[in-house]
Amino acid sequence: MTRPFLPLTARSREETHRTATPLELFFDLCFVVAVAQAGAALVHAVAEGHAGEGVLNYAMIFFAIWWAWMNFSWFASAYDNDDVLYRVVTLVQIAGVLILAAGVSRAFEEHDFLVVYLGYVVMRVALASQWLRAARHAASAEERTMCLRYAGGVLVVQLGWLALLFVPDGAKPWVFLVMALAELAVPVYAERKAPSTWHPHHIAERYGLFTIIVLGESVAAATVAVKSGVVEHDALNELLPIAAGGLLIVFAAWWVYFVVPAHDRLTDSRQGFLWGYGHYVIFTSAAAIGAGLEIAVEQAVGKAHIGTLAASASVTIPAAVFLLSVWVLHARYFKVGLAQQAVLPGAAAAVLLCSFAGRWAVLAAGLAAAAAVAVGVALTARNPATRPAPLRRPLR
Repeated sequence: MTRPFLPLTARSREETHRTATPLELFFDLCFVVAVAQAGAALVHAVAEGHAGEGVLNYAMIFFAIWWAWMNFSWFASAYDNDDVLYRVVTLVQIAGVLILAAGVSRAFEEHDFLVVYLGYVVMRVALASQWLRAARHAASAEERTMCLRYAGGVLVVQLGWLALLFVPDGAKPWVFLVMALAELAVPVYAERKAPSTWHPHHIAERYGLFTIIVLGESVAAATVAVKSGVVEHDALNELLPIAAGGLLIVFAAWWVYFVVPAHDRLTDSRQGFLWGYGHYVIFTSAAAIGAGLEIAVEQAVGKAHIGTLAASASVTIPAAVFLLSVWVLHARYFKVGLAQQAVLPGAAAAVLLCSFAGRWAVLAAGLAAAAAVAVGVALTARNPATRPAPLRRPLR
């Protein structure tokens, strides 16, 4: 940063060596607080036997978290100038997500979304101000129109979210659905004639980093749950299969996500929208794996009011959804032949079937996920068309 205030102009999509900034990494880290709160509330709801209500509330809260993160990430990919004002407004957005996180428990338990809404207001108004600033420094009338559409769309939709504070509880999921669709429509409308100059490699890296952070949160949550079970209930024998299976699932999830070059799919705005929006399922399921492992631990030590099948399904269902959604979004485009294409869908089905393996369900699911990775590696090695190019050493 050479000067405190710089024009907020569009960056080039052809920029080389574009990587995530320390501010973006800090932004991701603070968002994990909200993800952890949503996961903890999901664990409590499912463990108390309110799985349907808990999953619905989790989906709504996670949408707010994911959407705010995604909007910032794509804006930053196109306009990050790293001056003082940009940093301050980004820190305001971080404050907003922390406010949102503080209201998660109340939203789950009492259906009171006031604090969640206030945190969302802080994040969205700050983002709208960034778009207005970008509009002021736009290089063309088309770019200025795009920026103003973004700012106006964000603010108008934000007003619509007020309905969540006043409608009856039974109507809230429907209000959420309508407003979520409105949110998704804003970027499509804003970039209809002049797309923003987001950077494919940068976007792929940002999504990859957030995937790692969410998977890491799953590992942390499961570790704490296992530790609590061992210390408070002396149930090491019951918890070892869950711990081992959970680790295998998370390791396999990391492997299948990063085995293909995701940025190769980001060739235009249409692909960008499909790929970016689709990650809601990937992020949600990745975070839910950790919540499921906590539920499985609580059930194993007798703290959860649910059966073994329900506890096992709380791990296997999000794990299967993760594997299948990664295949749908980008992995299938890099597979050659029916055998390679069948690995991840087959693994997802196998993981689901493991739900019926009783106390060994999580371990069986982990072994199935690990086997899918091993089979995928073997098939890739046998087919030169999909074998990654060898690393070249620099000439001396």
